[in-house]
Amino acid sequence: MNRTSVKNLLFLAVCWLCLHPVAATPGPDSLFLAAKQRYKLAADRNDEHQAARALQEMGGICFHSGQYPQSLDYYTQAARLFRRLGETARLAESYNNLGQLHYYNRQPALARQHYRQALALYQSIRDADGLAATYGNLGHFFEKQQRYDSAFYFQHLALRQYQRRGNNLGVSKISENLGSIFEDLGKYDSSRHYFEQALRYSLLTPDSLGRIEILNNLGDVLRKTGRYREGLVFSRKALDLAVRTNERHQLSGAYNDLAKGYNLLGQNDSAFHYLALSREYQAAIYSEESGQQMALLQSLYDLEKKNAEIDRLTLARRNSQLLIIGSGIVVVLLIGLGALAYSRQRLKIRNERKLHDQNQAIYQTRHELVQAELKNRELEEANLKQALEIKNRELSTHILQIVQKNKALEELKTRLEGLIKDDKRDQRKQIKKLVQQINESFTNDRNWEDFNAVFEHVHQSFFDKLKAHSDQLTSHDIRLISLMKMNLPSTEVATLLGISPDSLRVTRYRLRKKLGLKQGENLTAFIQAL
Repeated sequence: MNRTSVKNLLFLAVCWLCLHPVAATPGPDSLFLAAKQRYKLAADRNDEHQAARALQEMGGICFHSGQYPQSLDYYTQAARLFRRLGETARLAESYNNLGQLHYYNRQPALARQHYRQALALYQSIRDADGLAATYGNLGHFFEKQQRYDSAFYFQHLALRQYQRRGNNLGVSKISENLGSIFEDLGKYDSSRHYFEQALRYSLLTPDSLGRIEILNNLGDVLRKTGRYREGLVFSRKALDLAVRTNERHQLSGAYNDLAKGYNLLGQNDSAFHYLALSREYQAAIYSEESGQQMALLQSLYDLEKKNAEIDRLTLARRNSQLLIIGSGIVVVLLIGLGALAYSRQRLKIRNERKLHDQNQAIYQTRHELVQAELKNRELEEANLKQALEIKNRELSTHILQIVQKNKALEELKTRLEGLIKDDKRDQRKQIKKLVQQINESFTNDRNWEDFNAVFEHVHQSFFDKLKAHSDQLTSHDIRLISLMKMNLPSTEVATLLGISPDSLRVTRYRLRKKLGLKQGENLTAFIQAL
């Protein structure tokens, strides 16, 4: 394709978009705030069903935005409510969501456990569509684990379920999954067969996004088998469909596939042109997604910060409305009673003034209560800061005590070892026992238990983040990491652990391997960043 043809294609694409504008998709922050509002309304009405649905939606938004801790919290809350309500299908769906979350969070054991729980629930209620979806999830899980026999087994189970139900979209998706497995195994004929089957069923559905992916996969398989021009045909079809639907991720992928095809044909000018277009879309997508993630994080922060203020303002607004209604009633009464005698009017005026003074007093009292509540919160915050400082001082005190004790024991150990070398053999046996007891005291000291308790209180989430990187750490590794987190010099760390500086270097090297650090990556900086 020459440059003129490319320009004509782009011109037609722009014209189509101008004539068929695509509605702006709300950002994740807007979707999250809307779901949060629905959850609040449901909670106010004690509607646990709608509250669970809103929590599940909030978990999905956080999951797709990469906010896994918040997603886990919302999914878990939703599952708890569905379990209490006895909604088995919704509970099974929550387990599938949790399985996907743990899989992407690199926790395969938990992911498989939740998939199995979902499967058992769907089997108990004989939900064919739910079973098919869970079989597909398990097949995808085993594919990524490179356990292809299990992957084929579950994908075929899912395919049979969707075929029995006449679910064309499901058949298309599972056929595409099977094609991907055969492509991974290098069996391109079988891969193409399943991709073509996926395309046939996809044409019976409105799923244009899935159809674009299938067309791209067919183009990839044809390129891998040396049929470059046939591959370009499918890549162009994918591009046309991506332009019509304004799917920017797919536009970037289609341009990239065209660049690969033209490169293999030796038409590097066209390859470079399409590669540049692909990178432009990738940059735009990355910029937009980064902005959306930042907006979601800011929304989460602002939401938690302003909840209390919103509740207070809502209460004040209700009180103001009541006051306005009351004032209106008073005005109506005054107009209706205008024909009464002068003495009655004076009495009503006095009553009105009295009511006004009471309202002012109520308002002043409420204002004082709000101020008192703000002061109480400031005092609580100050107390928490003071408690944290006390804990830090306790931690430093424990370290100092251990250092002093270990130094004293080290000196005593050195002196006793000198006595062992003496010719008085009748003392050697007892002195050796003393040295052994001193060595044991370096590691089996109750001060370490107190130190660990205080450290975990000060750094609450530190060990959770650490275990996410490695589950092979011993108690000695944890102790070394805790001391390094305190930013102590190597000499003091060696003294606290009762080992030599050389032994400390060996221990640090082994710790780097357990944590999977790359060569040149600083161990201390890694621990400080957790």
